[in-house]
Amino acid sequence: MTAQPRPSLAACPACVAAPQTGLEQAPTEARLALSLPGIHCQACISTVERELNAHPGIHSARVNLTLKRAQIEADPEVRAADLIPVLEQAGFEAHELDLAALAATRNDKAGRDLLMRLAVAFFASMNVMLLSISVWSGASDATRDMFHWISAAIAFPAIIFSAQPFFANAWSALRVKRLNMDVPIVLALVLALATSLWETSLSGEHAYFDAALTLTFFLLAGRYLDYRTRAVARSAAEELAALEVPRTIRLLDGQESEVSVADLAIGDLILVRPGGRMPVDGEIVKGQSELDRSLLTGETLPVFAEPGLAVSAGEVNLTGPLTIRATAVGGDTSLHRMTDLVAIAESGRSRYTSLADSAAKLYAPGVHILSALAFAGWYLYTFDIRTALNIAAAVLIITCPCALGLAVPAVTTAASGRLFKKGMLIKHATALERLAEVDTVVFDKTGTLTAGTPDVTNLADHDRADLEIALALAEGSSHPLSAALTRAAREAGIKPAAVRNITEVPGHGAEGQFCGRRVRLGRAAWAGAEQGSQTAAWLDSGAGPARPFLFSDALRPGAAEAVQALKQAGKDVLLISGDTTGAVEELAQRLGITEWVAEALPADKSARVQLLSEQGRRVLMVGDGLNDTAALAAAHVSISPATALDAARVASDIVLLGQDLSPIAEACAVAQKATRRIRENFRIATLYNVIAVPLAIAGLATPLIAALAMSTSSITVSLNALRLR
Repeated sequence: MTAQPRPSLAACPACVAAPQTGLEQAPTEARLALSLPGIHCQACISTVERELNAHPGIHSARVNLTLKRAQIEADPEVRAADLIPVLEQAGFEAHELDLAALAATRNDKAGRDLLMRLAVAFFASMNVMLLSISVWSGASDATRDMFHWISAAIAFPAIIFSAQPFFANAWSALRVKRLNMDVPIVLALVLALATSLWETSLSGEHAYFDAALTLTFFLLAGRYLDYRTRAVARSAAEELAALEVPRTIRLLDGQESEVSVADLAIGDLILVRPGGRMPVDGEIVKGQSELDRSLLTGETLPVFAEPGLAVSAGEVNLTGPLTIRATAVGGDTSLHRMTDLVAIAESGRSRYTSLADSAAKLYAPGVHILSALAFAGWYLYTFDIRTALNIAAAVLIITCPCALGLAVPAVTTAASGRLFKKGMLIKHATALERLAEVDTVVFDKTGTLTAGTPDVTNLADHDRADLEIALALAEGSSHPLSAALTRAAREAGIKPAAVRNITEVPGHGAEGQFCGRRVRLGRAAWAGAEQGSQTAAWLDSGAGPARPFLFSDALRPGAAEAVQALKQAGKDVLLISGDTTGAVEELAQRLGITEWVAEALPADKSARVQLLSEQGRRVLMVGDGLNDTAALAAAHVSISPATALDAARVASDIVLLGQDLSPIAEACAVAQKATRRIRENFRIATLYNVIAVPLAIAGLATPLIAALAMSTSSITVSLNALRLR
């Protein structure tokens, strides 16, 4: 990361933001960001921060659990590549993020803005209501006029400030010649203020300043509730771009030099050390190692890497240094193409029409026509434009845009609270509505239905001597199967044998000397055996034929229950994975999933989801990896576990906070109930309109009646929503 300059005498944010005065000192600090997809609790935060802060050159390290990200301030010479092994030794997966491509901190400006406008509307409405009570109690003549003028002085600036979100949304809709729920709201506010000011100037009895402010307050409350039910999601495409490697080592005439990835060209030779990610697409020209492709393809097992093998940007080099020749750089890499897929899929989802917008298409023109007819009828009856305008304004105010405005956010807030207790966080405003329509569920495999980590299945089949040798060799290797074997052997109380001269042979395994003979743990051919159909690490103890340690990917808690419950609810369940055919078929049989696809590339997953959508299916996608982001964004609605990579969590509508998958089926049921409550709220608001509109058209809707009708309908809608809890 590039070092950030700091003024030497500044101690406050205002001073830091102030123009420089020549007192600056040379850059003394680098700022780094690491993505930590595996953290999930306070203990993880404490461990990561402790490990990072103990590293030489680190000034401070802070972990954000929500973003699964570490922000680090360090000496200029400290690199993210130095810190990733430190965290991996502590058991945490880590990836470098490019701060130049990622806005690391975003202020919650929209939330504070809504809350401030809500507070102003509440304060103003309470003050005007006190003045209105005096008028309703019988104040007349000069006293009544004075109270009305004071109300006007409070109401006009308060509504001009507080109702700006409605003004902006209404103008956006009218500009493209369409109607939304904010259009009748704005018209009601404008007419209420205009007619009230006119009445006040003519010393009239009735003014709607209190009703206009109350309407603004209730609607802002609904808007703020809606805002708080979801996280402010950044673009998934932006997250993917931040995961691209910002710097790499280029080889020129045998000399190493660190350069920006943007400076690479096709044909350049690049050195990728163990633990590093591929910065570009290319071909291996030197070295042997193993590649972790799980984030991109979902493959659970590392792939043997040797000269001639094609590699893709984003893959992780595990055991040995590799020299690759770049074949695609910049926007032509596979990772960048995945970013484009996500961006396209995100734009497609925005075409969904919410229930509120659907209601607005019927409600808005209906209210406007009714108000216009009331104005025309009363004007033709009395030829008094003042009376006709007052009644038209009363019709607009009493037709309850307030209840309709609360119908959706009141329900989504209640439903979101219920699901949050079950471990699910609703991020998107229309996620519940879309989840209620789901008829097809597509699962990813690795890290979603399975834990993504291998487990030894035949430890008991080996004698203690073999286990001790295997443990000694496994502890000397960084391979994922070795790590799983080490964990299982330690839990079984095994102690390592005195194996000497242990070395890791990149791409093959670990070997050493024990009692004068060579011992090996690794690939089948290297250990003198034939590879079977199951995932295995083979032990050659030098005393007899090589024997396998077999591994399987453990199911996530609740995976079987979730699949069964979804099928019982009448939904089709599919499994689409980038893993090998054998591994996917075995898992599908374990879970009773009859339709599955193996070895699917990210584009294949997205294309399959889009094909299902074109067939009229409403798809729920559940996934966690980079290879799932395009499919998550393309699905009708999507869920990712909290352990997923940032890009997958941002692309999804709902985040599963715990390890258990069983709440997914309940979330579908709650979403269907929530949609029914929303429709009930629309019917409640319509019923109030049926009762109140005749009063308004008949000229009987005083400001008191209008305020009471709005308040009663809003409270009823909110109480109906609370039934979800």
